[in-house]
Formats: sequence, structure tokens, C-alpha cells
Amino acid sequence: MRDKEAVKQEILEAYEFRHATKQFDPDKKVSDEDFRFIMETGRLSPSSFGFEPWRFLVIEDSTLREKIKNTAWGAYGKLPEASHFIIILSRTKLDTKYDSAYLVDHFKQNKNMPDEHLKKYLERIEQFQKEDFDLLDGERPLLDWAGKQTYIALGNMMTAAAQIGVDSCPIEGFDIKKMNDLLAEEGLLDDGHFSISVMCAFGYRVNDPAPKTRRPFDDIVKFI
Repeated sequence: MRDKEAVKQEILEAYEFRHATKQFDPDKKVSDEDFRFIMETGRLSPSSFGFEPWRFLVIEDSTLREKIKNTAWGAYGKLPEASHFIIILSRTKLDTKYDSAYLVDHFKQNKNMPDEHLKKYLERIEQFQKEDFDLLDGERPLLDWAGKQTYIALGNMMTAAAQIGVDSCPIEGFDIKKMNDLLAEEGLLDDGHFSISVMCAFGYRVNDPAPKTRRPFDDIVKFI
């Protein structure tokens, strides 16, 4: 068994290494094996109630990359230099409402949940969505809630990448409607079942960043 302190140090070093890379080296590519590992950490990420309300689009087509570059201002400096570029979609209310066909199928087929258990579980989700978090008034609350789950996967993928020496940059620099329109035109939103959440570029840095700065531990962490 590996020494726990050594593992902890490796993880902290990865966090020190990771930064929002602004310029990627176009001549350096992440290997297929390494990139699949990064994507797998996203797939295995936790989500509230186990919804897994995401889809990861790995944008390889050069024409689509150019369209994204010219639509999303935050992507302009990352494409085509980044080795890999992903768009994380979140499922919309069509799939995340407590009585959706997606949830019934997801819990039956992927979670192997017995019908009796499923009925009670969906009732608990209904209570959560109606009362605890008040998510059913309009389309946006459930979409925003699902978007929160996608950021768990995003964080895990960026950390995993840093642990194997791969750089990344999360990207929110885009007009949601324009990007959704583009993705819909490309047939990537499954007729309204998905919406863009966030994007991320992966590759290798050109320049070393400035030393990482954060607020003091005691200012952030409070033991009550």
C-alpha cells in the first residue's frame, strides 16, 4: 500500500500545478490513453441523487471547432491550439424532472433499481424538487441545478489532468443562447434534452504561470 503522506503530497502538487492555461502549445498533443483517463474521471464523478445529468462532447471536427471559436469569445484563444476541447452539456427539465422518462430508464437500466424501490425513490426526488429546493417553477431552476452537477465532473477532470501533467482551462466565456443555437443546428442537443453548461480545453502550456495565490486557510476554513 502506498504511503498516505506521499499520496497527499502528490495531490497537493497537482493542485499547485493546475492553472487556467491561456496559451496551449499546438505541437503537443495529449495521448489518446491519457485523454480517455481524464474523461473516465468525469464519467465516474458523483452527482446528486445519481442523476448523471451530463454529456461530454469531445470536439474533434475542425469545421465545428472553427464555428465554436467564432461564436464563443472565451474559446477564441484556445482553438485550434488546444490538444483537446470539450463541451459539457447538462440535461434539461425534460430529463431531470422527477417523473421524466430518462430518470425511470436511468434508475431501472443503469442502477438496476427494483420497481418498488424506484417508486419510493422518485417520490423522494419529487419532494426534493417541489419543496426542499423549489426547482419546478419554470425551466431554469432545474437546469441550473443540473449545471451544478456538471461542475463536479469538470473539477475532477481538471484535477486528474493535472495529476498526469496535462494542462486545462475551464471556459464560461460564451453567450449561452448563441452556443445552444449552434449546437442545436449541429444536432447535438437532442431536441431540447440538453443545454450547454461549460467548456474546457486540455493540452500543454506554452508559458509557466505566476505562483499560485489563494486567500489564507484560516480565512476560508472555519471550524465551528
